Amino acid sequence: MSTAIKFENISKQYRLGLVSTRTLSHDLNRWWQTAVLRKEDPYLKIGETNDRSKKGESEYVWALRDITFDIEQGEVLGIIGKNGAGKSTLLKILSRVTTPTTGIIKAKGRIASLLEVGTGFHPELTGRENIYMNGSIMGMTKAEITRKLDEIVDFAGVERYLDTPVKRYSSGMTVRLGFSIAAHLEPDILVVDEVLAVGDAQFQKKAIGKMQDVSRGEGRTVLFVSHNMVSLKQLCDSGVLLDNGCVSILGNIDYVIDKYLEYRSNLNLTSDFIIHTKYGDCKVGLYDAKRQNSLIYNIGETLTVRFEFQYNTSVQRSNIGIGINTLQNIRVITYHTFYEMKKSIMINPTSVVECEIEPLLLIQGLYDIEISLFEEYRTTYYNNPCVFRIEVNNLDYFNTGKMPVAGNQGVFVQKSKWRIL
Repeated sequence: MSTAIKFENISKQYRLGLVSTRTLSHDLNRWWQTAVLRKEDPYLKIGETNDRSKKGESEYVWALRDITFDIEQGEVLGIIGKNGAGKSTLLKILSRVTTPTTGIIKAKGRIASLLEVGTGFHPELTGRENIYMNGSIMGMTKAEITRKLDEIVDFAGVERYLDTPVKRYSSGMTVRLGFSIAAHLEPDILVVDEVLAVGDAQFQKKAIGKMQDVSRGEGRTVLFVSHNMVSLKQLCDSGVLLDNGCVSILGNIDYVIDKYLEYRSNLNLTSDFIIHTKYGDCKVGLYDAKRQNSLIYNIGETLTVRFEFQYNTSVQRSNIGIGINTLQNIRVITYHTFYEMKKSIMINPTSVVECEIEPLLLIQGLYDIEISLFEEYRTTYYNNPCVFRIEVNNLDYFNTGKMPVAGNQGVFVQKSKWRIL
């Protein structure tokens, strides 16, 4: 299989708040060093990592730094990273919207890009006219575009507005038409940034299916940026994790997503946390079968969630809920005092309440805990205070016939043992 795209030491530097250097001294120095003395650009030797959460010392930042990797023909690559990691900048360089400060990109074939809502559209032209304009820019003849026109319009679902100026389209309609054009005009490389999130669920499903057809059925290359981990797993074969403009991990998409979610959850890796309410504080802890704090559990083991209340008054009508979600924010299991006890409970100033979950039926991976406290007709939610891991070390457990709950198959209400101590 041949290489479709080759990134070689790609870096992109920006000066904060300015276009170019915008100062005569900097411009003259750059011209003198590069054009006259034939030396390296002096401003490439300075600059800081593009960490937007910290105040830097330099006015120059590196949006990308030394990006080097290859993408094979027909490969579907997911590009993952937090906001500001450099994902869109990398795709803009590939799509020739901007140029790299250093390095080169070698790409084989025609590139179709959908980087933001309305990419490549002229707002005064109709949908039909924009289809022909985009096709012409990609080097297609009028006859080729006409042959694809009905297919493009049908996929986008904008037939009624085809001869209406694009400026009157909603953002969702614009994305539908833009993606349909990019996917149907036979590109060798399809580049899609986060824009699919603007579309509705039905269109997102169609778009994922179309990208699968483009890559697997037609052997074309797809680069897909998204924060939707489910879509990335469904579509991509491999992935690259960008962190502050640098390649952090490159490999199988499942491995890359797991590492990204693990990295994202590092701030939550504690088995004890405090919930503050209007009645006082509640300490919550996770314990294994040996009554030890733990964030790692094997399938089929016991997990006990312990609530230690330090309230300034008793609360007559209370209920406690525990939700377990995947890190893609999909709820998989719910535990609730009312499900087990069939009534509300009373919380005294020093009450201790435990929820014993046995067996713990979850597939391998990382999970969020979500706590809800229903107190006197008022419910307060505490989202993602803790992240724990399920591992599969006890393979004999599968011989019992009990199946774990798959993380993408909806909510499962499992029985648990609640006790008030």
